[in-house]
Amino acid sequence: MIYLGLMIFWLGVWSFLNESVYVFEYVFSTFNTSYMSFSLIFDWMSLFFLSLVCFISSMVFCYSCGYMVGDKNINRFLILVFLFVFSMLLMILSPSLVSILVGWDGLGLSSYCLIIYYQNVKSYAAGLLTVLMNRLGDVALLISISWMMSYGSWNFYSFSLFGEFTIYIMFFVSLASFTKSAQIPFSSWLPAAMAAPTPVSSLVHSSTLVTAGVYLMIRFTDFLGFSMKFYLLILSISTSLMAGISASYEFDLKKIIALSTLSQLGLMMSVLFIGDSLISFFHLFIHALFKALLFMCAGVLIHCFSSLQDIRYMGNLVSCMPLTICLFNMSNLSLCGIPFMSGFYSKDLILEIFLMSEYNFIIYLMLYLSVGLTVSYSIRLSYYSIYGEGGGFPLSSVNDGNLYFKFSMSVMSLLVIFSGGLLNWMVFSTPLFICLPLILKLMVLTFIMLGSLLGLLFSMINFKFSYMTMYLYGMWNLSDLFTGKLNMNTLKFSDYIHSSFDTGWVEYYGSQNFMNFMILFSNLFIYMLNNSFKIFLSLMVIMLFILILL
Repeated sequence: MIYLGLMIFWLGVWSFLNESVYVFEYVFSTFNTSYMSFSLIFDWMSLFFLSLVCFISSMVFCYSCGYMVGDKNINRFLILVFLFVFSMLLMILSPSLVSILVGWDGLGLSSYCLIIYYQNVKSYAAGLLTVLMNRLGDVALLISISWMMSYGSWNFYSFSLFGEFTIYIMFFVSLASFTKSAQIPFSSWLPAAMAAPTPVSSLVHSSTLVTAGVYLMIRFTDFLGFSMKFYLLILSISTSLMAGISASYEFDLKKIIALSTLSQLGLMMSVLFIGDSLISFFHLFIHALFKALLFMCAGVLIHCFSSLQDIRYMGNLVSCMPLTICLFNMSNLSLCGIPFMSGFYSKDLILEIFLMSEYNFIIYLMLYLSVGLTVSYSIRLSYYSIYGEGGGFPLSSVNDGNLYFKFSMSVMSLLVIFSGGLLNWMVFSTPLFICLPLILKLMVLTFIMLGSLLGLLFSMINFKFSYMTMYLYGMWNLSDLFTGKLNMNTLKFSDYIHSSFDTGWVEYYGSQNFMNFMILFSNLFIYMLNNSFKIFLSLMVIMLFILILL
């Protein structure tokens, strides 16, 4: 798959330089003005993204051979990962909503099978939450397909901007995209999906499952109205801010990285809704590379610490595993947007584009706070891995792992270092020159420095239990809203409806009360049998009294 990815990448470069688009379409049937067909689109964007998925998947396959060694079901695991990748490839190359739905469903089904790969209650609950949340997106896509029949085709390149049902179709497409990319209010499934093996997390959070929603939105963003973009922008920035706050209180290694993915997805969506889909795609590409490396390094740490994921036990690791910690912090710095790392080229561009937009101060404040919090929890994570005291875990068996680990991480690290500068010249036909005052130019670096100081502060303090801490730690109670509390309230309301309007009144006035009446009658009859003399005497007195009155 490495060679396939390289070939597709150079085809994408050729397509970009020649501005060529190739569409292959096979028509199954036609009916009046509508027709059913299977289509594949090959433009520079789909080819670039396809090469990215192939390359990261090849590294994940190599990494899995070292991570899953000794597992009895490793062949089943690799087949599921291959089906997962194939579904993503079908979704990328499809311009038709029907074939997109096939890849979309394949992603949901294969991700469910991979999340429940470890057979325990936590994995089953996480898999069920993930698949049910993604089912909402499937329903939204099905409704969009039915609406698009009004245009006689399901292809987005024949989509009309002035169509009668454009706003309805875009609402459901946006809903599907938000469920897959875990934006508010559908964010609770993404941290729960960490129950899957770490190679799956590396693939899911870099270039496949969560980025499918962003890629779908990039394809349809030209048909969004301004008012809809504004509301979606608020939701995406809120997602980024919520993820940054929750990650600052978290101690689970994989969950911190998952929340950082959620934060970056909110950032991609935000720049997409201000109207610059090309920069969003550029950040998606860069983020996939350093996030895959970050999860690979985290997997080595978890593997060496016998599945322990608490960062408070992982201190002073530089002497034991220098390569892993070096690459781990390299990807962390790229996530922060430190100058001349790959993440700097896309993140700095996004923030400067926002400064040129016409939105209000609250939007800017939320965006820069989320960027500062990203730096904060990344520096906190690096501090615990390098300078932390550890928790008494023996470090004699801790090392950089086997050759599979070292090879896959080393190759990914080269891309993390050089991809930002190279892709900056390749994706944009002309270099973007943004002229801003010096104080605005330095604002990005200022928030990076403030976030670093905040991360060091969070690393040195102990949080006390409070309801506000639990609210911030629990992703603004979104997990409770869509799991326990929602289920309990729904069941209580259903029980009330059942007892009031369905069969409850029949049971109350029929079988249940008839049984109570029979019990009361039986008790009365038994009492009469046990006290027959008193009863007959009382009846005689009553009859005499009635006769006297007459």
